[in-house]
Amino acid sequence: MIIFSSSAREFREKVDSNLLTVTIEEAFVRKMGMHPSQGEIRAWNNSMQFMERVIRNSNIADDCGILIEYNIPATSKRVDFIVTGHDEAGNKNFIIVELKQWDSAKATDREDVVLACVGGREREMPHPSYQAWSYRQHLEDMNEAVHSNQLRSYSCAYLHNYRSPQPDPLQSEQYQPIIQKAPLFRSEDTLKLQDFIHKHTGKGNGINLLYLIENGKIRPSKKLIEHIDGLFKGSTEFTLLDEQKIAYESIISAAKDVTEKKTVIVKGGPGTGKSVISMNALGGLLKKKLNVKFVAPNASFRSAMVETLVDRQAKHKVRVRNLFSGSGQFYNSPADFFDVLIVDEAHRLKGKGAYMYQGVNQIEDIIKSSKVNVFFIDDFQRIRPDDIGTVEEIKRIAELNSSDVLEYALSAQFRCSGAEGFLNWIDHIFQIRETGNFNGWDQDAFQFMLMDSPLSVYDQIKRKVDEGYKARMLAGYAWNWTDAKDGNPNGEVEDVDIPEHQFKMPWNGRALSTWAIDERGVEQIGCVHTSQGLEFDYVGVIIGNDLQYDPDTKQIYADYDAYKDKMGKRGLKNDNERLTKLIKNIYKVLISRGMKGCYLYCRDPELQKYLEVQWRRIMVVHESQE
Repeated sequence: MIIFSSSAREFREKVDSNLLTVTIEEAFVRKMGMHPSQGEIRAWNNSMQFMERVIRNSNIADDCGILIEYNIPATSKRVDFIVTGHDEAGNKNFIIVELKQWDSAKATDREDVVLACVGGREREMPHPSYQAWSYRQHLEDMNEAVHSNQLRSYSCAYLHNYRSPQPDPLQSEQYQPIIQKAPLFRSEDTLKLQDFIHKHTGKGNGINLLYLIENGKIRPSKKLIEHIDGLFKGSTEFTLLDEQKIAYESIISAAKDVTEKKTVIVKGGPGTGKSVISMNALGGLLKKKLNVKFVAPNASFRSAMVETLVDRQAKHKVRVRNLFSGSGQFYNSPADFFDVLIVDEAHRLKGKGAYMYQGVNQIEDIIKSSKVNVFFIDDFQRIRPDDIGTVEEIKRIAELNSSDVLEYALSAQFRCSGAEGFLNWIDHIFQIRETGNFNGWDQDAFQFMLMDSPLSVYDQIKRKVDEGYKARMLAGYAWNWTDAKDGNPNGEVEDVDIPEHQFKMPWNGRALSTWAIDERGVEQIGCVHTSQGLEFDYVGVIIGNDLQYDPDTKQIYADYDAYKDKMGKRGLKNDNERLTKLIKNIYKVLISRGMKGCYLYCRDPELQKYLEVQWRRIMVVHESQE
């Protein structure tokens, strides 16, 4: 969607007559259905004056095209400014210009990340050149008009208020690779920007290119398909086995005819391979040139999937990341805009009132905006009262939208070394549900140990990391989490404090989105929100005082006051049964993250005693089987 488009001549005339900002604001309300913020209006008033002078003095043809506030399809991102036209050789070109009003910035030690004062406070932001280049890469990958009409793309950043200090932090050595891809123009570089625009678009005839860009279908380019296919080849992490293959082929088959609306539900507990299938489905559907997106409510899970696919090659991250999305952005998507939406961890989908979500029901958003939608779900992994993702709810909404439902179930266990008996035992001892087979499992294949202190848990995890295994500490949300503004942006405060054992560790850092796979992660404790959907070789789990055991009633129950997740217990002060159910689900999620082993400690003495008795019983069973 384009908020404003015109010829270069009309753009200059609108600025001269002081009508440009009014025109953009009116178009914004008409097309976006809401009013722009005062900050956006100020930015238009300021930045467009500078861009008008650049366009005028670049001496490009009057019939070059100008796009302002181009809303990239299938995203919430908007490109500030695009110029279209032909060059001396007759090539059809467009230039993305990322505009910033910054007057200062600081370098960081993080790749393509800078510190800038935005909204009255210092914030981590993408380097402007990275932002411009990433938008360009997305259009090259997903806008069919660009890759089928041989449009050539360029990108740059223009910081018209920024006068470079010496040395210039934005020009630091670590940013040079991205600046090579998208030049950085500062206040003193205005003449260079004019030359850059004239070189690539100066010969004009760009109006028709505006139409091509705005109306291009959203389909993956051949280059993107080949790139993603190459990432999957040879990766044992994404190899399909048995019923996983059946589910995958069923999804591919369902998407063969995207003229018929279909809803595919794939049910499976922890470790049944839901994420393996969903990732393979993403690759398989892209190869069929379908407009597909991978949806995951959990941001940490999305980050880890991208990192796993690209193996930390920064130059490829943006191409892969653009295929992933959170679950809250589809509330205003056009009907059937996507060919396929793949939703992993669908049990975490939200309803009205959830944090930052502006819609009513994310399941309905997803089904309405896609021709084929695939939900990977486990009804026993809902962990908050606003988690509305259930098989029943998906079926209900699919019926309302005349979407045929196809349902598949996964049962084979690929986590916990295939120890289905272990997960059944966890269901049994935590009183989650009645199960049959919990009479032991192969202790050599999957190691479970009940530890006498959190220090012992940490020692085991640290030893496993030193041996080369992927291992992490995890805990329930039974400790407060100090806010970033109070000096805890990246795990500086040791919030998880168990004084009776002289144990302290910080929660995972907010800035460390890849905590699960970053080597620094072993010194921080993850919670369910940063580990759900992921897996490790070994996990050390601390059960806090939010889950306790009553020896008189022989029941496990939740302690409302000890549970610190405000959103997780909202509205449940007088509903302990439901709160207990959700907290039990949390701990099962944490305990089931391990592929080879789990070390567990309970802070509540009565719960620790109860589990010790259960553990001795299972050890007796194990010994009798040897």
